[in-house]
Amino acid sequence: MAELRDRMARDLALRNLAAGTQEAYLRCCCNFVRYHMKSPLKLGERDIKEYLHRLLLTGGSAEKLKMHVAGLKFLYGVTLNRPQVVARIPWPKVARKRPDILSGTEVERLLGAVTSLVPCVALMTAYGTGLRVSEVCRLKVEDIDGKRRLIHVRLGKGKKDRYVMLPERLYRALRGYWAKARPTGGLLFPGRKKGTHLHPTAVNKALAAAVQVTKLKKRVTTHTLRHSFATHLLELGTDIRIIQELLGHESIRTTQGYTHVGAGLVGRVTSPLDVLGTKQGAILR
Repeated sequence: MAELRDRMARDLALRNLAAGTQEAYLRCCCNFVRYHMKSPLKLGERDIKEYLHRLLLTGGSAEKLKMHVAGLKFLYGVTLNRPQVVARIPWPKVARKRPDILSGTEVERLLGAVTSLVPCVALMTAYGTGLRVSEVCRLKVEDIDGKRRLIHVRLGKGKKDRYVMLPERLYRALRGYWAKARPTGGLLFPGRKKGTHLHPTAVNKALAAAVQVTKLKKRVTTHTLRHSFATHLLELGTDIRIIQELLGHESIRTTQGYTHVGAGLVGRVTSPLDVLGTKQGAILR
């Protein structure tokens, strides 16, 4: 299996998929092999369905099932060149849940509850720019353009560069951070080991601790900050095409999944009930 795993890893790398996706596909396929204790070459459609059904019976979520289907379809369709084996394996339907969106006050409370300097500035960067936490952690000092008030995001998701704004408040925070931390090696947020950047796990842990301190009931992750960034821009009147560019989305439909009409906008909508019998309501006749 080691040789086959190496072949699949090579194929995944050649597709230039995100590192996290490559690791997840490999992990799913290894779990499949361990379950049957046989080479994938000796397994077929029935064995795949049995394994997937077992995942469901043991409490596997729809998202987990979908990841396994994707990994197995890649293994058989690409690495083994046996697409017929997985041709009839259905894609599980995943419910689209509307994510929790933080209010501006909640964001302030969260950031104020992060006591460690590096995670605090990293989280402020994530919310202030809409960057993914992985993109924040990989930032270099040279990516910060103080004069033009821009941040250069290099090789973001999809291996594409883009620019995002550098908010004045974040710029001041970064200057203060630089004066205290004096990061070396060119990385804005260096990790503990020389030559490595801050790991997203450290940022996630700091945020989780802040959520406990503030006693927020919402489900909050670093991606929640990205959702909140997009939604708050929409509430401030920013064109959705600009939000699309800032988030680094190829399709506007993806951006629409991140932006949700917040309670602030809903509360400012005039109900037709309030204009009945008025000049404004004359158009309803």
